[in-house]
Formats: sequence, C-alpha cells, structure tokens
Amino acid sequence: MGQEHATLTLLEKVRLTAGNDMWSTCALPQYGLPAVRMADGPMGITGGRVDERDVALLTPCGLSLAASWDRSLVRRVGEVIGDEALRMGVQAVLAPNLNLMRSPLAGRAFELFGEDPYLIAELGSAWAQGVQGRGVASVIKHVVCNDSETNRRGMNAVVDECTLRDVYFWPFEVAARQGAWAMLTGYNRVNGAACAEQGRVLTDWLKGDLAWDGLVMSDWFGTRNGAASLSNGLDLEMPGPARHMGTALLEGAGADTVIEARVDDAVDRLVRLAGRVAKPKKYEATAQAQTHRLTVLEDAAAAGMVLLRNEGALLPLADEKPGILAIIGPNATVPCFQGGTFAKVALSSDVTSPLQALRDRFEGQGKQVMFAQGVAAEHRIPPLTALALLTDQGLPGIDLFFYSGLDEPAVHHEVRHASSLIWFKDMPGVGNLLTLDCEATIKAQTHFAAERSGEYRFYVGGTGGVALNVNGQCLATFDGVSLEADIMGKLMQAPHTTVSVGLEAGQKVELEFEMRIARSLAHGLWFGCQVPQELDLLEQAVALAQKADAVVLMVGETADAGLESIDRATTHLSRDQEELVRRVCAANSNTVVVLNVAHPVDIVCMEEAASVLLTWYPGQQFGPALASVLSGDREPGGRLPVTFARHEEDYPVWSLTPAANGDLEYHEGWWVGYRSFVARDIHPAFGFGYGQGYARFDYAPLGINGKCVNDLEVEISLSNISSRAGKEVVQLYLLEPQKEGLPIRLSLKAFESVHLKAGAQQAVRLQLSADAFSRWDAVLNRKVLVCGRYELLIGHSVDDIAIRLQLDVEKGGGVRTP
Repeated sequence: MGQEHATLTLLEKVRLTAGNDMWSTCALPQYGLPAVRMADGPMGITGGRVDERDVALLTPCGLSLAASWDRSLVRRVGEVIGDEALRMGVQAVLAPNLNLMRSPLAGRAFELFGEDPYLIAELGSAWAQGVQGRGVASVIKHVVCNDSETNRRGMNAVVDECTLRDVYFWPFEVAARQGAWAMLTGYNRVNGAACAEQGRVLTDWLKGDLAWDGLVMSDWFGTRNGAASLSNGLDLEMPGPARHMGTALLEGAGADTVIEARVDDAVDRLVRLAGRVAKPKKYEATAQAQTHRLTVLEDAAAAGMVLLRNEGALLPLADEKPGILAIIGPNATVPCFQGGTFAKVALSSDVTSPLQALRDRFEGQGKQVMFAQGVAAEHRIPPLTALALLTDQGLPGIDLFFYSGLDEPAVHHEVRHASSLIWFKDMPGVGNLLTLDCEATIKAQTHFAAERSGEYRFYVGGTGGVALNVNGQCLATFDGVSLEADIMGKLMQAPHTTVSVGLEAGQKVELEFEMRIARSLAHGLWFGCQVPQELDLLEQAVALAQKADAVVLMVGETADAGLESIDRATTHLSRDQEELVRRVCAANSNTVVVLNVAHPVDIVCMEEAASVLLTWYPGQQFGPALASVLSGDREPGGRLPVTFARHEEDYPVWSLTPAANGDLEYHEGWWVGYRSFVARDIHPAFGFGYGQGYARFDYAPLGINGKCVNDLEVEISLSNISSRAGKEVVQLYLLEPQKEGLPIRLSLKAFESVHLKAGAQQAVRLQLSADAFSRWDAVLNRKVLVCGRYELLIGHSVDDIAIRLQLDVEKGGGVRTP
C-alpha cells in the first residue's frame, strides 16, 4: 500500500483501527493492504484452538531462558519461534512478556524473564530480534505493570513516575530502541488510567521521547473506551470485529473527539507493520533444519538449569559406577513442560519423557534404572485421555456431538483426543457464541474397560450446565458461568466436581459429559479420571530409595499450576510432595532433587538433599537436556534470574491482592527483588545470579577503559581453574553514590556468558553506557546523570563478588578512577 493511503476515506481508515476477526487485522485489498495474521506465544506458536490439534515446537519458558543469561542463545530460540510462525503462516507473535516478577506468587512468573529490568530488557530484546530476523513481528507485551494476575482487569497499579520509567517501562524502552515492530497493552490500570489509555506511556514516552515507529495494540478484549484509547496512543483494538474502535469511533458520544490526524498515524503504523512482515524468510522444512531447531531447544533447556546445591560433588553422576539408579517422583513421567495459560501448545507424540531419557542415557552404562512414582501425578486429576478410550465405532478417542437446540438432531460430529475442550467465539455447527439466540448442547461420549478393580474418581468442569452420566446414570450436575469479562481466568477456574464410582476389573464403562450453553465469549469443558492405586506409592518410593546407589527425585508442578488470571497462594510444593522429598532424602543420602517449577519455592524440605537442580518449565526437550546435565555431557548453565528467600516474609512483595478500591501499591518502589534484599541486608537462600557449575573460575581485574559515561568498558581476566570445560556468567553491579536517609541502590548493569576450556584464560569486556548512570527526573521530565563515586562489583552473583572497583562520575559525563 503506497500513495493510495492518502486517498482513503475516514470510514475506510477507522476500519483499520480494529481487528477483522479473532487473529487478524482488517485488509483493504483494493488498496494493496493485506491482513496481518497473529498467534499467541511465547513458548510456542498456538493455533488458536488451545487443544491437541495445535501441535508445535515448545521452547523453554521465559524464566528458563532468563536463567541462561545468554543473549545469543535466547536469540536463537527466538529464531526457532520465528521458523514455527513461518511454518504456520503467522506474521506476528504475541510475545515476549517483559513484565517483572514482583512477587514469587505471580501466576505467570514462568512467562517472565525475572525480577531485574536490565536482564529482562537484554534477553527479551534478543528473543524479539530472533523472531523478527525471520520476517515475523514480535509483539512485546504487556505495556505496562501487568506484573500480577489477581483482578488484573480491575487492578490499578499505583507506582511513582520515576520507578515506572526506570524499572517497569525500561524493558519496553530497550525493546523499542532495538527495533521491536509492535507492542501490546495490559488489562490493568496504572495510576488510574487503563493501559490502553495510558497517554503518558504510549504517547509521551514510547512514541514521543523514543520516536518509536511501531504499532500498539490492545490485549484481547482489553479496550474499554475507543475514543480515549485512540487519542492516548492505542493504534489497534483486538480482536475483531470492532467493539470500541473501528467504525464504532464514528458513532456514539465520543465520535466528535476523534482526531483524523491520530487516525492517520494509527493507519500509518498498521501499514508499516504489514509492510515489514510482507516478505518473510522461507521456512526450511528439511530434516537437517528441524534437527538444528531441536538442538537449539535442548541446548536452551540445559543452559537454563540451575544447580542450587551439589554436596560431595554428587553431580555429574559417574558413568563408570554400576548399581541401581532410582528415578522417583511424578514429574519423571508427567513433567511440567509448559505453563497453563492460553498460549499452551500440544506436544508431538515423539517427545521423550525425563524417565525415558534417563533410561536411554544410563542403562547402557551398566546401571539398573528403576522407577517409583511416589505420589499422585496430577494437581487435579489425570486427564481422561490417559485411559484407553473408544468411540461408538470402536476407534480411539471421544465422540463429540453438537446440538443447536434442546431437541434438535446433532448438527456436527467430530472425534477428539483431548481432555480439555475450549471454543473461542465460534463453535462447530452452532456458530458465533456471541450471537447465540437459543440454548445449545455439547455431548462428549466415550467408553473404556476398567483395568483394575477399585474406586475410580471422575472429574468434570465446564462453563455451562453440566451433567455427568456413567453407564446411563446421572451422577452429578452443576451450572457454570457465562464469560463476559476476563474469559482467560474464568475458563481455567470454571465450576467443577468429582464423582467416585466403584468398578470391577474388565467392566465396560460408558461415559457421557453433557453441557448446555448460552451466549458467551467462550466456552470450555474438561474431564479427567483418577484410577485406583494398587500400592502405597510413598512407601514404595522409600523402599526403592533405600536400596538404590543414587536417586534422582523429580518433583514440582503440573501444567495447571501456573495460570492466567490466577496468582499463587504459597511458594510450597504440595504437602505430599514435600513429604516425599523428606522421606526419600532420609532414606538415601545420594539424592538429587530435580525441581520442575518456574517460580521461587520454599526449599526447607530439601535440606537433606545432596544436590538440587532447578529446571523451570524447560520445554519439549526436557528429558534429553536433563539426562545430559545429570550425566555431565552438558554443563548446568543456569544462574538465577530471581531470588529464593529463606523465609516468605523476606520477600519485598508477597501479597498481590489489590485493595477494595482496586489499588495495588508498588510500595517497594525502585527496590524490587534482589535490590531490596541488598538494601535491607537480608541474606536469601539463593541470591540473584547464583548457580553452580561443574567447573570453577577465578577473576582478576584488568582495568576500566574510557573517559566518558557514553563509552565505558570494564575489563577482567577470567580463568577456568578446573579440569573440565565450563560456563561462567560474569556479572557487574553498580553501587550508586549514597544519599543520606535512602536505602542503598545496587543494580545489575552488565553481564556476559563465557564458555572456557579446562585451564583456559580469557579477557572479558563489560560495556557500560550513560544509561547505567542516569535516572528519570519527573520534575525535569527527562533522564539526568547521577554524579558521584560509584562502586563496581563484579563476580559470580550479587552475593558473591570477586572484584571491587571505584569510579567517579563528574558533571558533563566525564569519569575518572580514584
């Protein structure tokens, strides 16, 4: 679309300010403007259906990638996502998430890049550059302060302007500087204004100060007032059809406030985005290219694994020692590969479980690998599809029938292989859920043969009027809720019930899950079944641990533990898992606890473990990556991007529940995360930047190069003093000039990931710019240089400093070393 833009009518232009449908923008083919097709992220490209049909590559989660502290590796993961978008015909990916983890209770902590704005900015921007290098837009989200999930549509983040600019806006500022093509606003409010109406952030800072030329869109159903959003910097309402922007801008009370120049600017930005994604790279469909992608994901999973403890150098597990290697814990067979948001993807059937990967790696080395589950595998109940389900035709799966009325014949039938069924706006045979004018019905029918005698617990949840029928008998009914506002959260928190049924081995069981539905933004239906257990799982696990030479104990979360619209209530593992950890560690002193979680957790129950390895949600290559790290084929490359406190009360922010008026006070100000621990002189269990490797390193200072804050370089010598190759993350923190009456200000300002062979030595250069020595001044409305004496702390983590240097910053930006 070229000069024709100038000839558009106002009506044609406003149409472009709202999406066309759920996942695409409006097109004007007569002017050569195509639609831009979008998909959710960030761990994989979703197909919009959130079910077993959306198979895609699954990368490590944000915290896992952040734990790598490796810009180059994160950029390569972004390239894999870009490739997947190309394969699926997607032109814009709604990711990455550059919000901050203020509290360990944050429901979407797994999706974030940690608690430090500098680390988030560097790695998030690297991810976006990888995606955009394939000709696919990275839509940075969520501008701004969408840092928690509780009442996210009503919550008002109350934060002072300096903290807002220097901490929470900083990752978005860096992404804009480094060429992000689009951004997405949050659901929440900030200092009273909805994010989609945040003129201070969108217009003054993003498009004004930074002169950023990208497009700003709303989160899905996140626009509240079209005219106010447009005038304050929102360019595109999503999804379509238009509700508040689009042609609605020319209707109603706000029509006379629409400024055509602002409409022109929004259209310019959409046209620019469409042009940027118009000539993407070609997707390589070769086996060699796919192998490369899987290798990148495996490298990334291993690079994010953080070795928190390794008493007696238990890891890596020695190949040459025969004996029994016990694999214990539910996450060995049912791991948490990803979080539970609506950006979930379905995994390929050939993904290797951790248990199988460990067997593949160690059984060939003279070890006998044995398994015990220890505790139940699921946070709720195992999916129904874990059973051998059959349709009426004797085919594997579940018959799904759709009825447009109460007594009408089925208007659509399909066979599904999922225990979670979700429909956004449209339903097969029923049509648009938003315009549904009569009650419709869904019936899911299947049957199976009971494998063993005992009590079977059936679970069902749904958003309509639900009935559970077992062998023709109705055993449970309940009414769901229509979804009008935050559908993501309500879908995952829909009403549910469980029913226990006694069955005999071999007995045929006919199941029917029926749900009556009315008009809504979306609907969902879920079902599961817990089969009877033959043995006492805990005692079986303890007995195996007692006779094993070493134990790999895998505990953690399931995919519904980290959810959208829900924050956590605790940092503890489940009670039965904590008891499993205590009992197994007491039974065998050579126990490696593998933590499959993606947020800080309470680690008191692991005090007797010889080794603790934190894996986060590592994506589909979890199994092979874990086996390679435990065996020593790969280094545990991770360093913490968040702080693990000793006590819950030590965290600077705990509760994420807003006040009755919706306000959520950001009372910690600039001192978020480790900054607060340092300022309060509180020693955490594991500090920011911490993580052990299999190699050891020494530091030596070489000097500070440069005479001005705009171009400073700190140089050190790094030596690998061990007998094997390894990785070190060199971290530089600045301790700012102290002001009387204020807490000390120490923050990360540079880092480099370095791989060195045994005995090797390398000069490492850490770059600093004026940004490191500047703060936002709300009165002057600009960044100002903070002069005085700085201390430069360089080392393994914020709590393990090897080198201390001093630097004086003078007025005008000159520097000198005292």
